[in-house]
Amino acid sequence: MMAPVVPPIKCQGIKTKIVRAIRSLQSNNVAGRWIEPFCGSCVVPFSIRPERALLCDSNEHIVRLYTDVQLGKITSGAVEEYLAEQGARLKARGEDVFYEIRDEFNRHPNSLAFLFLNRACFNGVMRFNRKGKFNVPFCRKPGRFARPYITKITNQVKTCAGILRAVDWEFRHDDFRNTLAFASEGDFVYADPPYAGRHVDYYNSWSEHDERDLATALKRLPCRFVLSTWYRNKYRTNPSVETDWRASEFTINTFEHFYHVGPTENLRNSMTEALISNFAGVVADQKKTKIAQPGLFDSLGTDAVDTGASSKQAAPGASPAGAGTDGCSGL
Repeated sequence: MMAPVVPPIKCQGIKTKIVRAIRSLQSNNVAGRWIEPFCGSCVVPFSIRPERALLCDSNEHIVRLYTDVQLGKITSGAVEEYLAEQGARLKARGEDVFYEIRDEFNRHPNSLAFLFLNRACFNGVMRFNRKGKFNVPFCRKPGRFARPYITKITNQVKTCAGILRAVDWEFRHDDFRNTLAFASEGDFVYADPPYAGRHVDYYNSWSEHDERDLATALKRLPCRFVLSTWYRNKYRTNPSVETDWRASEFTINTFEHFYHVGPTENLRNSMTEALISNFAGVVADQKKTKIAQPGLFDSLGTDAVDTGASSKQAAPGASPAGAGTDGCSGL
């Protein structure tokens, strides 16, 4: 598989570094659609490139952006022109420009302003208040949109547009419950929800009720699925893994990585990520891949956690339960 595609928008928990792990769990001969109820940045489908996909999210701005790129309403040229113009204003007048664009976006949302705010806000956080208004402050870098940075974002949009021209993908603004109801035999579902029990900056928030509904919906699927969630950190273990996914029909693969989300080093902690599937499969050995976002979780291990009875057999060529394999993974 080629190097992961870095999308033009930034999201907390982006799965750039575990694309290979997810790909190794997905069968090469999926007859139906690739379905994501929480598509987010879309780094996984852009990198795996299924022929057919249903990509949904409750964040209407993400869906609008990729739909606009798909339909040609937003082009790399338009992005370059807009970021150059607003970047020049930002450099000349400072943070007032950021807040003017943010206020206008919250009144009249559009994809170019969304992309600008996403790439100019503090720490790359995508956060909205209870009224659905983008409320992340400025990153305090008036010179943010230098020519190389604009070119980088423009090329990311161009790459995604090229992929979208070659595939049959549908983007939809929808709740995960409705999305999963569309799944049929032969489809493949990848679910990357907000992480329960942790700080959530999500468009419509995330509750224990949502977590339970998701687990129930996934267990009822007529097709294979892979679920991303957190397994443990230095403080505690995710209780939902123990309560929802310890039955013998589920397999858990874990990946150690380091969070680079907090603004200071003391808030950036190691995390064990889990990939949970409803089929037997241990992530194959992964080679480190140089990607366009260096410095994120450079060398990471993987473990296969046997969730079944002692008689359960590992997949051919897989490591025994609890054994480590060299891998490259993370958010």
